Amino acid sequence: SVVVRSFMAHHQGMSLLSLAYLLLNCPMQKRFESDPMFQSTMLLLQERIPRAVAYYRQVAEDKIMRKTSKHDKVPARIFTTPHTPVPRVQLLSNGRYHVMITNAGGGYSRWNEIALTRWREDSTRDNWGTFCYIRDVISGEFWSTAYQPTLKQPERYEAIFSDAKVEFRRRDNEINTHTEIAVSPEDDIELRRVRITNRSRRARQIELTSYAEVVLAIPAADALHPAFSNLFVQTEIIRDRQTILCTRRPRSKDEPSHWMFHLMALHGTESREVSYETDRLKFIGRGNTQANPQAMNWSANISETLSDTEGSVLDPIVAIRCGVKLEAGESVTIDIVSGIGDTRDKALGLAEKYHDRRLTDRVFDLAQTHSQVVLRQINATESDAQIYGRLAGFIIYSNSSLRVNPKIILRNSRGQSGLWGYAISGDLPIILLQIGDHANIELVRQLEQAHAYWRLKGMSVDLVIWNEDNAIYRQFLHDQIKEMITSGTEAKVIDKPGGIFVRPGDQISNEDRILIQTVARVIIKDTRGTLVEQINRRSLIEAVIPRFKPTRSQHAGIRKTKEIVPTDLIFKNGLGGFTTDGREYVITTKPGSVTPAPWVNVLANPHFGSVVSESGSASTWSENAHEFRITPWNNDPVSDVSGEAFYIRDEETGHFWSPTPLPCRSAKPYISRHGFGYSVFEHSEEGIRS
Repeated sequence: SVVVRSFMAHHQGMSLLSLAYLLLNCPMQKRFESDPMFQSTMLLLQERIPRAVAYYRQVAEDKIMRKTSKHDKVPARIFTTPHTPVPRVQLLSNGRYHVMITNAGGGYSRWNEIALTRWREDSTRDNWGTFCYIRDVISGEFWSTAYQPTLKQPERYEAIFSDAKVEFRRRDNEINTHTEIAVSPEDDIELRRVRITNRSRRARQIELTSYAEVVLAIPAADALHPAFSNLFVQTEIIRDRQTILCTRRPRSKDEPSHWMFHLMALHGTESREVSYETDRLKFIGRGNTQANPQAMNWSANISETLSDTEGSVLDPIVAIRCGVKLEAGESVTIDIVSGIGDTRDKALGLAEKYHDRRLTDRVFDLAQTHSQVVLRQINATESDAQIYGRLAGFIIYSNSSLRVNPKIILRNSRGQSGLWGYAISGDLPIILLQIGDHANIELVRQLEQAHAYWRLKGMSVDLVIWNEDNAIYRQFLHDQIKEMITSGTEAKVIDKPGGIFVRPGDQISNEDRILIQTVARVIIKDTRGTLVEQINRRSLIEAVIPRFKPTRSQHAGIRKTKEIVPTDLIFKNGLGGFTTDGREYVITTKPGSVTPAPWVNVLANPHFGSVVSESGSASTWSENAHEFRITPWNNDPVSDVSGEAFYIRDEETGHFWSPTPLPCRSAKPYISRHGFGYSVFEHSEEGIRS
């Protein structure tokens, strides 16, 4: 026999009633139906089951309205170096026009769902965004207002993030620069104000050049095929307003056209001749990058001014250059404004409006006021905004600091479709909160508030909340979570893309738990402390690599190697030609003498392949060159950036170079041989032949 230590009588009663219903022809139901009072309500049994969800009051009685005094010091994040393990970000927005800035100066500009400037999630290089170059005309030295894109190390550097604006301060060669960036709440524009001060005791000739790559398309379309997307962008220079207009030619009758503008306005002094550029190839130059563009290096073949190219260029950018003379101790202010309008006239109207110094001055005051209004709308403080800004960096730039243990990732065997059963598309970044104790409900409030903050700043995120409370009857924690969300600003995005998804943890299979944890960019658990503690404790620790110490100078005892340049070629064009037997095409390149576009060789069999250019840049795939890439293909004929590279380093001197022309070209010639099914690269450097 078995001893039953506890039982619930109502369970047994319901079982007996069910058996009686089936075997005895519904005796209990007939007993109730024989009562006249019960008969009067029989029609109610014919009603359909209502689909309405449980009602939660719209005002949370226990929510504490936190107020800040206007005398409180506005918190800000200050970075004295751009070399953080992962980029730190700040989000600026007016609800329509969104800007993301990193502490190194990278980022993006977007208008609703349209990308205005090109951006890729690249936490290593972080070289995308809108930039401003500064050049000393006399010495030829140049740098940028932030660390990106020139990567020049300043004497002093500071990036300041507040909720309303971003600031960069740096000092180079006795020149101080102070950059302020804000988004106007009135119009869909971003203002970048650069103040340059000459701290030397002599007059300086300074030249400023803005730069941004134009997209004017949905980010996914640009990432899929940037070269094709670029073909539809058309540029126009409006010289009397120092403005460049850009628009995308519609590909169908229903496709709307938008007009982007980019202007540079100088205040406080007169500028020299203003020039413009909208062709990226002419600005960057073949084989160069934004760190060392052709337009910033003068030579006998390169004009001091930009080329003023406009129209249907193959790779559109916006770049404006102007020069100023600064006496000792003198300062000058330059406003660089980018924005967008629905029509050409509206874009031109905005460009004319923001040439006025008084109107641009208002942008920073209005941005500060708008920031306070937005924070009050979601019942957040400036300190909260800084926390959510820190957390946004882990979402925009995926890294391991707040992700799941790599051992769990290795156990995952499911794909994106495994998320669909939970109404999660997987197209947006996911932040996961695992909570099992109602005492930690503050985490739900903070992340719900963070989600509202990010959404208002133009960042779409799926917030998934796992309720790990296994209570069977009274789902107290579940009700608390639901009440908190439905009474807040995010009630309208529950179970919608870019919204909040509350799911019972005990109803998720082990395979799906592994999948969701694998794809989540941030995982917060209520067992690990407060939100701030988890962000601080799990920040990525940068590995410190010992500095290389050379044992001898670079030029001591180097044996010179004779340069071998092929001469017996046929059909030569100055850069290359065929061998006499016609089996190879031989290309010779050196600094200042490169091919006008990548000259490539396709090496492939039916199942595996690679494409390699004369510079050594390559992309490898399996089965399908588009769907199953092993290494990335950047589709960039200008810089020809590659995900595959070789480096050679002299372990005595520390001198290094690449055996192919890119990514680390030396001053000596390179020979590239393309044959059927193979490519060969030859080079001699410091007595070493490869």
